[in-house]
Amino acid sequence: MTTDVAVLLADDQALIRESFRALLETAPGFRVVGEAGTGVEAVDSARRLRPDVVLMDVRMPGMDGIEATRQICAGAETPAVRVLILTTFDLDEYVYAALRAGASGFLVKDTTAADLLSGIRLVAAGEALLAPRVTRRLISTFTGPGSQRGPEAITVLEAITARERDVLEQIARGLSNTEIAEHLHVGLGTVKTHITRLLSKLGARDRAQLVITAYETGLVTPRGPEI
Repeated sequence: MTTDVAVLLADDQALIRESFRALLETAPGFRVVGEAGTGVEAVDSARRLRPDVVLMDVRMPGMDGIEATRQICAGAETPAVRVLILTTFDLDEYVYAALRAGASGFLVKDTTAADLLSGIRLVAAGEALLAPRVTRRLISTFTGPGSQRGPEAITVLEAITARERDVLEQIARGLSNTEIAEHLHVGLGTVKTHITRLLSKLGARDRAQLVITAYETGLVTPRGPEI
């Protein structure tokens, strides 16, 4: 990226916001454009400031981070705003719900400074940030044996071609575009075209939602390789 990444900090604890602000303002390539202490403030600030990334806490008073994420990701005023969830993972179902709401990934609050900065850059660039081991545990819990798959989840794959299904499977297993091209013996441009069509056909905002779709439909099982 050639310009600074604009970040909005959304957390109900002022001390945490101050810590993140201090880190980002001393790191090259970032600028903090605002802070929010509630979900409502996060949505309003995202619409007004249009940051590249919202660093979003899950649990906040009033409107929580999940609903705030849903409104930001679905908002006509914020189509390019990405949400990166911060969590302690004591409530896994909330993180899963946030990913389904459109979040581009998640980080634990005790992550290293280097990983936090790297994660923000990755999400700002349009990629998904999904910690493989924890993501697989989340998906195993909420889409594994015994979970209920509705008609939409069962039939959604009928809308895509066999090759698009192959690409979706490799995305869910964590392969990059280049790796997918090598694995399927196709050109990189072809992979990008398939991904664009997958996002459109499946109504997905980014790769994170494609991963969720792949597991929810049973295309990939939680017992497979780490994603």
